[in-house]
Amino acid sequence: MNAEPRRVEHQQTDKGTVPVYTTAVVEQPWASYSREDHATWAILFKRQQEILLQRACRECLDNQREFGMTPEAIPKFDDLNRVLKKATGWVLIGVEGLLPELTFFDHLANRRFPVTWWIRKPEQIDYIAEPDLFHDLFGHVPLLLNPVFADYMEAYGKGGVKAHGIGAEALVNLTRLYWYTVEFGLIKQNDGLRIYGSGIVSSKGESIHCLESPAPNRIGFDMQRIMRTRYRIDTYQKTYFVIDSFEQLMDATRPDFTPIYVQLAQQESVPAGNILQSDIVYNRGTGEGWAADGDV
Repeated sequence: MNAEPRRVEHQQTDKGTVPVYTTAVVEQPWASYSREDHATWAILFKRQQEILLQRACRECLDNQREFGMTPEAIPKFDDLNRVLKKATGWVLIGVEGLLPELTFFDHLANRRFPVTWWIRKPEQIDYIAEPDLFHDLFGHVPLLLNPVFADYMEAYGKGGVKAHGIGAEALVNLTRLYWYTVEFGLIKQNDGLRIYGSGIVSSKGESIHCLESPAPNRIGFDMQRIMRTRYRIDTYQKTYFVIDSFEQLMDATRPDFTPIYVQLAQQESVPAGNILQSDIVYNRGTGEGWAADGDV
């Protein structure tokens, strides 16, 4: 453990934004958070809870309450771990910023979820290039109390370790699965389509865009379709994939992906905004789906 954790963010160069990676595991310096840090947490927490009330899946909101998260102060990792470890065997570990792929996969495979210890600055309230404490704690952590989703995350980590040994193309495929489920996934529930992906849960604009804008596609879950689909990190998503349940995610993760990677290597990737004939497209409000007429 590092005695003095760093705040590791991307670098701006003449070639654009360059991610910076770190492998350090650190203690959460809770006593060092400033009044401004706690105020930033409060602003983000209150805003997102209001926005998500009729938009997020019930598990997200219920589990935030079970953790005892409030806008009053940044939660302590130790307090959250007492609840989390008892429920699903996961633990939160503090990190300084983005992790290399294999390091990240190894943590997930061993039921350790990395949480960036620092929170965004006030001028980054609406957008930050990399995951910060708010994204990780508010967006990711609540669903780790769900036993099925917790198992999916472990299975994903083990799959990532394996894919890392297979090669770059396998990693691209697997990264797309994480992006379109864990980060930007939608779920069909009794009251319509709801948000579960942490990249949406922690974003004001994306929370509204994903369900209420007519622009994006909302397509039924198909793992190979997801693994073929490109995405953008610098704009709202053009496509969201809809699961029927968290069990569906877990069932899709059980088979060995190696033969799937071989199949995908023979197919072209799909632009994020395209609709294919095999897609099931969902209404934004009711969650009703219909077969697509053809490529768009």
